[in-house]
Amino acid sequence: MKLKPDILFNYCNSSQLDSPEKSGQATRCDGQTERSRSLKKVTYKILFIFALLFIASHVNAQQIKATARLDSTNILLGDQLKLYLEIDYPKNATVEFPQIPDSLSGKIEVLNKSKIDTIDLDDKAFQKQIRYYTITGFDSGSYLIAPQWFKININGTIDSVPTNGVTLNVHTMVIDTTRGLTDIKMPYGAPVTLKEVTPYILGVMLIGAIIFLILYSIKRKKKNKPFFALPVKPKEPPHVIALRELDRIKNEKIWQKEKTKQYYSEVTDVLRNYIEDRFEIRAMEETTDEILGNFKYRKDLLGEKSYQYLSQILSLADLVKFAKYKPLPDDDNLTLVNSYFFVNDTKKEEVRKPENTDKSEENSAEVNSNIEKDV
Repeated sequence: MKLKPDILFNYCNSSQLDSPEKSGQATRCDGQTERSRSLKKVTYKILFIFALLFIASHVNAQQIKATARLDSTNILLGDQLKLYLEIDYPKNATVEFPQIPDSLSGKIEVLNKSKIDTIDLDDKAFQKQIRYYTITGFDSGSYLIAPQWFKININGTIDSVPTNGVTLNVHTMVIDTTRGLTDIKMPYGAPVTLKEVTPYILGVMLIGAIIFLILYSIKRKKKNKPFFALPVKPKEPPHVIALRELDRIKNEKIWQKEKTKQYYSEVTDVLRNYIEDRFEIRAMEETTDEILGNFKYRKDLLGEKSYQYLSQILSLADLVKFAKYKPLPDDDNLTLVNSYFFVNDTKKEEVRKPENTDKSEENSAEVNSNIEKDV
């Protein structure tokens, strides 16, 4: 029979007070009291440690959570659906997803798997990872997909966390046996898509382009023209060319360098080219008398004043070139001034741009005034 610690303690104290002869027995009581106190301390420590372990395991069990779920628990034969595996865990831990085989429960086939997607949770210390597997079934029945185990490493401590199990029901097509045999239905015609029609459209466009090129090449060949020709640059108006050449002669001033014959030849060539392009008279191949005769015969081409300018220029140039006539300096300047007057008075007006014509007349007047100043 063992006494309780409190009773034993009271008994020992009473023994010490009542009888001095019982000192030996009191010493034994003191030893038993010390042992009982040490036993209490050890017991309290063990209970405290178990309480801490229980609380820690309870907290981890609440925070780390693995889940398995399906898009649908019922499918027809051959239909596909997704099996989602999710786990919530601390960010300082590492997780290894379950190794899913090619088939589950013997009849459920795994077709492919997605990449792992990570999502932050409201609790900033935790996160969620999700991966889905595309599965299908070709045998009817009810199949239990067993829990899948995640491996988790928290500060070097490796543990496993299971998901819940899920059930998948695979159904066959419901056949109405009361109707008997029926005719085979023809396949439905699928609508034509743009991807299917595009090659035919491109083919028709290519054939059309080839036919066009063939007809175009035949037409160009009949006209003795090249297959590809660069666009012809529009020709400048005759008066623009003539005025530009007269400006060049004026700037060079070759009549002042004892090149009188060359000066008159260049001036008359400019006027003859201008007459050919402007009036369609073959002035480069005709003499002075023939040119003046053409203008006399067609009085509608030139006014009296313009005719006098041209007659003075060509007649004086013939004397210098063929009779070795030495003109005065005033004659040289007057020839150039009359050439400007002749071109400006006879140039063809551009009807579409009357403003530009007015500006050109103003420019011509300025040029003539500059020439008069030089004279």
